[in-house]
Amino acid sequence: MPNKIKRNKRDKMRLRSRKLTGDSVKDLLARSNPALARLSDQARRQALWRAWLDAHLPKEAGAQVSGIVEKHDTLVIFTASAAWSARVRFAVAEIEEALKRAHPAIAHVAVRVLPG
Repeated sequence: MPNKIKRNKRDKMRLRSRKLTGDSVKDLLARSNPALARLSDQARRQALWRAWLDAHLPKEAGAQVSGIVEKHDTLVIFTASAAWSARVRFAVAEIEEALKRAHPAIAHVAVRVLPG
């Protein structure tokens, strides 16, 4: 019968004693991760649009906006209910020219329902 291969126990101990540390959330966010960069860019753009719409929409209509997304050349505004969707759609129609002048990259504005 062949002899058993002797193992280097020092290497085994070294592997066991190595301390595995996890990354903190702050470290993960600080790295240049494409998914996190995209999410932070979307959040920044949504905050920009929220401020612009709050300044131009009536207060009660602006309070019912549950989300804003900019997709290519379309600005999609989400509202809390179908009734508010219609009201916000009419309010946006009144300010659409000012919106397109302020942001020339936007060609279309859509209002949809997304309950919060």
